[in-house]
Parts: sequence; C-alpha cells; structure tokens
Amino acid sequence: MHKMTGLIGTLLLSGFIQAPMALAAADGHGGHQHGSASTQQKPWGVPGDAARAGRTVEIRMNDQMRFVPASLEVKQGETVRFVLHNDGQLLHEFVLGDKAQLDEHAAMMLEHPDMAHDGLDMLHVQPGEQGEVVWTFNRAGAFDFACLIAGHYQAGMVGKIGVVE
Repeated sequence: MHKMTGLIGTLLLSGFIQAPMALAAADGHGGHQHGSASTQQKPWGVPGDAARAGRTVEIRMNDQMRFVPASLEVKQGETVRFVLHNDGQLLHEFVLGDKAQLDEHAAMMLEHPDMAHDGLDMLHVQPGEQGEVVWTFNRAGAFDFACLIAGHYQAGMVGKIGVVE
C-alpha cells in the first residue's frame, strides 16, 4: 500500500501539478508556452522571425465561433505575422495545422478540456485581448487553422490557408 501511495503521489506531482503550472506560465504568453516550444519543421511550415515578417494579417475571433477572415492565401516562403483579436467573451485560440492533425488535437481537447499545450504555431487569446503568431510557410499546400477549445472546433471555428508557389 505504501508503494502505491508513493506512485500515486509521483503521478500527481508529475502530471496534475505540472498542468496548472504550465497553464499559469502560459498565461504570460497568451495561453501557450513559447520558451520550450519546438521549432521543428511541420508540414505547414516553421516558426517565423517577426523581423522578417513580410505581411501582417489581422484575424478576429468571435463567440459565433468564427474567424474573420476565415481564409487567406500566402506565397511559399512568406513569413506572416498573425495578429489575433478575441472580440468575444469566451477564451479562443488559434492553432495552425492540417485537417488530420487538427481533428486529432480537437478530440484530445474534448477529452481533456483543461489540457495545456505549447507550440509556436498556436496561441490562446483571452476575451478582449490580442496576441501574435509569426509563421513561415515554407511548403506549398492547403492548410488550416482552428480554435480547438472544447466545442469550438465542432461548432465550425476553422479557417483555411492556401500556400501557393
């Protein structure tokens, strides 16, 4: 019994205490941690350098579960600064990806709505606030962005990005 209590304590310390700490740390960056986030190549590109952003795109998020605009086109190799405005009363987020990855992530968020995650291709934005994501689209293709907060994705809070050569 003592061994089991120790194991449970270890699991609690490693999982449940870290999650609130991750959320607290992430709040300083709009809801996601950026210091430890991976800079690896993804199918939809790589984190961008704000100093090299060739264009700023303002995207508004609202409680009708919509992004405005909901689609855009960028050139392959272009670095875009997304300025994300949350015009609603609910927390929203912006997550870049492809449909398969976003579907999988959205399902996890339904099962674990308080899950903290980090990445330079995603950002939580509190109601009435704004934040930025800078991304370099170095691969051509059709990609997506979405709000993966439980229920938002399922209500249609998605957008499209076409990356052309």
